[in-house]
Amino acid sequence: MNEKLQKRIMQLKTERNATILAHNYQLPQVQDIADIVGDSLELARAAKSIECDAIVFCGVDFMAETAHILNPEKTVLLPAEEACCPMAAMITADEVRMLRRRFPDAAVVSYVNTTAEVKAESDICCTSSNAIKVVESLDEEQVIFLPDKNLANYVARFSSKEILPWEGFCFVHDRITSNDVHRALQNHPDAKLIVHPECRPEVIDMADLVFSTSGMIKHVCSASEKEFIIGTEIGILHQMKKKCPDKICYPLSPEAICINMKKIDLVEICKSLELLQPRITVPQDIASRARKAIEKMLEL
Repeated sequence: MNEKLQKRIMQLKTERNATILAHNYQLPQVQDIADIVGDSLELARAAKSIECDAIVFCGVDFMAETAHILNPEKTVLLPAEEACCPMAAMITADEVRMLRRRFPDAAVVSYVNTTAEVKAESDICCTSSNAIKVVESLDEEQVIFLPDKNLANYVARFSSKEILPWEGFCFVHDRITSNDVHRALQNHPDAKLIVHPECRPEVIDMADLVFSTSGMIKHVCSASEKEFIIGTEIGILHQMKKKCPDKICYPLSPEAICINMKKIDLVEICKSLELLQPRITVPQDIASRARKAIEKMLEL
């Protein structure tokens, strides 16, 4: 069944002149048919640079929105329209405007895990892999960082600026606890622990290294060590197995699963390419303002 679907998807991809982008957290079979697999920053750069008529974004809503903002002339498809990011829904444009009134001298840094409306109210965007670099690039000494409090607190460790975090969080990373770490280290005492900066501070304190998803993959592939405990969504283990087959990677928490990242499958991708639906679009007035914040990030 998968082989037949894969063949049909490849045929449709050629007919539609389409490119398939997939996040590291997607289902293994989705990652395997994608043209590019990566983290949010890699996929944002790819979305801006690729030449095609249609982008099939295998991720969640804010990622597809970002692709359309950067490519308003292209058809952007999100095969599972209901694939949303709960963290992105934890901050609204009205709340950003409220924060600006309360802290008029502060810059607003928006994680890419936000809606287009929120990006439009922000000075610059960031991803987990470049958040520190983005904050340090600003002239302002006070920075409103939203929506992820854990990433904000991680950035604050490396900056002399006053970081004002919003109280949002990623439910997958935030529910990883120090007990999970103790259990994993007890089971795999020789393994290095790598965690995502969206994890809680006490989990980060226990880690050997902190990386974005693609940073994790690069480190595991290049490191001399052979065993790793990986503290992020378990979808990344598929890429690690493909790119670093000589390494052994264990999930920090087997329950670290984003159900929204798992809503896209080969059937949905095939249907999306056949119908060129569901299409993700962003109103021009919002897109033009959000684009400035995204492109400012990409220029760094």
